[in-house]
Amino acid sequence: MKKLKVNTDGCIGCGACFSMDPEHFTCNEEGFSIVKSEENIDLASIRNVIAACPVDVISYEEECTCDDCHCNEESSCGCNETSCTCNDNEKAA
Repeated sequence: MKKLKVNTDGCIGCGACFSMDPEHFTCNEEGFSIVKSEENIDLASIRNVIAACPVDVISYEEECTCDDCHCNEESSCGCNETSCTCNDNEKAA
């Protein structure tokens, strides 16, 4: 299943994403983009936001489907359907 992801480390806070799609994006206290909603994310409007980001920090990411996953939202998950790397990389919930 897809998730929306914003790499806040690379975000410059231009506001294009949340002005184009306030349903799915907002800004944090520092003024950088964050995902507001994960509902209805297969829309053309989101693909337009991803394409419009001047620093390419917005993307789709596959959500981990491991049964015993300990990944958290701050870590990239290296798991796939045949192996789980959560415990190997010290990812704790």
